[in-house]
Amino acid sequence: MTDAPDSRMEGTPPVGPGTTVLVTGASSGIGAATAGRMAARGARVALVARRVERLEQVADDCRAAGGEAWVFADDLSSPEAAAGLGVRIWDEIGPLDIVVNNAGIPMRRPADRLTMDEVTRVMTVNYLSPVALTLALLPRLLERGHGTIVNVSSLGGRLGITHEAAYCASKFALAGWSESLAADLYGTGISVRLVLPGAIDTEIWDQPGNDPADYDGPLAPADEVAEGIVACVTDAAFEHYVPDMRSVVEMKTRDFDGFVAAMRSMGGSDGGATGLGGSGAADGARR
Repeated sequence: MTDAPDSRMEGTPPVGPGTTVLVTGASSGIGAATAGRMAARGARVALVARRVERLEQVADDCRAAGGEAWVFADDLSSPEAAAGLGVRIWDEIGPLDIVVNNAGIPMRRPADRLTMDEVTRVMTVNYLSPVALTLALLPRLLERGHGTIVNVSSLGGRLGITHEAAYCASKFALAGWSESLAADLYGTGISVRLVLPGAIDTEIWDQPGNDPADYDGPLAPADEVAEGIVACVTDAAFEHYVPDMRSVVEMKTRDFDGFVAAMRSMGGSDGGATGLGGSGAADGARR
C-alpha cells in the first residue's frame, strides 16, 4: 500500500499579509480571538456576529494588530440568510482564502424537558447555517482552486454529554459533515479542518435559556483555541483537539458503558465535578 499524499499540498498557505478570512461568531470568545490572531499576521478579516458594537471593537483591535477588518452584523439563525451573507462578503471584500465556521449556541437541558423548537434552533445555528454558508461559497472556492474551511465543533461533537443532547447532536452533525466534506473535496485544492475545543472560557457558559452547567472545573483560554485554528490551516491533520483530549474519545470508544456511567454521575446527585475516574476529563467535553 502506498502512502496517501500529504494534505498540506491542498489548501491555503500559512496565514499572512493578504490572506482573506471570514470568521463567524466573531464578537467574543474563540471567534474574536481567532480574528485577532489572523489580523496579527496581516490577514484581511471579515467579522460576522449579531452584536454590532462588539464587532466594531473587535474590528478596531484587528486593525491595531496590523490587519484589515470588515464588520458584517447578521443573525445566523437562518440558513438562507447565512448563504446570502457569505456571497455578499465575497463580493464586497474579494475572494476568501479561509472560512472559519465558529458561531454556535449552547443548550443545557435534560432531554425530557427539551422542546422541538429548542432542538431545531440549536441545530440550525450550529449545523445548518454553517452548511448553508459553505455550500454557497463552495462553487467559488472550487473555481478558484484553493482555500480552507475550518469547522469549529466541540469535544461534545465526539462525546454525548449529560443534559446536552441537543447541543451534542448539532456538533456531532457538524463533525460528520466535515469528515464527508473533506473526503469529497480531497484533491480539489480545498482543505477541510475540524477543530474540537474542550472546556473553554467563553460566554457559552452563562447564556440565558440554559440550565446551570454541571461542570465547575478549569477553563482553557479562548486564545489557545484561536492559535490552534490558525495553526490547523497548514497542518496536515484533519482533526484538532484543543486542548488535546483525544484520549477521552478513545476511552469512550473502548468502554462506552463506563463512559455513560461517568456521564450519569456527572449530572447526578453523586457529585459531578470529577467524572471518568476523578480525572475531570469528562467535564471538559464542552465548548
